[in-house]
Amino acid sequence: MGLLFAALFGYLLGSIPFGLLVTRLAGVGDIRAIGSGNIGATNVLRTGRKGLAAATLLLDGGKGAVAAGIATWLGDTDAGLVAGVIAVLGHNFPVWLNFKGGKGVATTLGVLLITAWPVGIGACLTWLVIAAAFRISSLAALVALAMSPVYALLFATPAHALAALILAVLGIARHHANIRRLLKGEEPRIGKKKAA
Repeated sequence: MGLLFAALFGYLLGSIPFGLLVTRLAGVGDIRAIGSGNIGATNVLRTGRKGLAAATLLLDGGKGAVAAGIATWLGDTDAGLVAGVIAVLGHNFPVWLNFKGGKGVATTLGVLLITAWPVGIGACLTWLVIAAAFRISSLAALVALAMSPVYALLFATPAHALAALILAVLGIARHHANIRRLLKGEEPRIGKKKAA
């Protein structure tokens, strides 16, 4: 499997907007008109439908894992990492939604879990600990993203660490508005429906 094909496969799979699809199928409406307007699981949670948020989380994480897993199976580790990274880009910039997608945290975690499970477990545990301590989803995501290249250096290969670094930079950049609110003490806490 060529890297170009892996990238194309990753992008197309990653660009499926599951948050938008599950909320529409459930009769909630367009998730882009609710809360932050984001298509990810955190914003779906703001509808008050925990089941839909959980489904979005699993599907968004799953598409990253499937993209990386299939590319690794048909190709090699490099193909899997390329497909995984590009799947996150597809989630963040889906062609079907005029390149306006989510922030890629769940998809990133899915990629990390399938390409190097100790790295993925470390990132997930980091998210859980920070979320439990501070009740702020974006802060938990930022810390988990920042720590993932460190975990990759410790538990995987330099190639995994590079992929994790790219995903961390992309994810942190996508949280620029959240970072501004965090610095101002205005970021909403988990469970709150209101969002900017």
